[in-house]
Amino acid sequence: MTAMVVTAARLGLLACHACALLSRPAAVGAPARCPRCGAHLHHRKPNSIGRTWAFLIAAYILYVPANLLPIMDTSSLFDSQRDTIMSGVVFLWTSGSWPLAALVFFASIVVPLAKLIALTLLLVSVQRRSGWRPYERARLYRFVEFVGRWSMLDIYVVAILAALVQIQSLATIHAGPGAIAFAAVVVLSMFAASAFDPRLIWEPVNEDNG
Repeated sequence: MTAMVVTAARLGLLACHACALLSRPAAVGAPARCPRCGAHLHHRKPNSIGRTWAFLIAAYILYVPANLLPIMDTSSLFDSQRDTIMSGVVFLWTSGSWPLAALVFFASIVVPLAKLIALTLLLVSVQRRSGWRPYERARLYRFVEFVGRWSMLDIYVVAILAALVQIQSLATIHAGPGAIAFAAVVVLSMFAASAFDPRLIWEPVNEDNG
């Protein structure tokens, strides 16, 4: 016989989303606030699934123009050029900088898409109240949160190149519409990961053990 799992929710305790302090609400029915930082306390993140889906769908939509539209416009006295993420990867590869090409391809194309797919998998499993591999799904969520900030590599490259070129007065570089869409994808995916409540992964498991 499986022993009942004792959780904070069953003990009437709430964890603060801002500072992680575990505390008990002052009064039943009253708005609960963290005694340390003053943030609102909730048993679960409000409308977690709906808000995560909203951010995720918007990120999927913008992922297409982020990869098809120019991410950088370069103009000089003799020529002008518009580059997408993939054309930049191809240029780096053909010019012999294949390690940098692989890094940009992985960080700017593979990682954002993999993050969206991983969040989709987590959302679907939570909505179906699946008890499948909760430990692995919890680790997947932590990994998604960790790698999210490293998906802005192309934006950093464009900013550095623009600063260097403007200083040397050789040409002018401007971020294209693809850069805006790409930055929006990264920000939306970070919002989606933040809106998702990983504790929902464990609810079916706790119910089976309770």
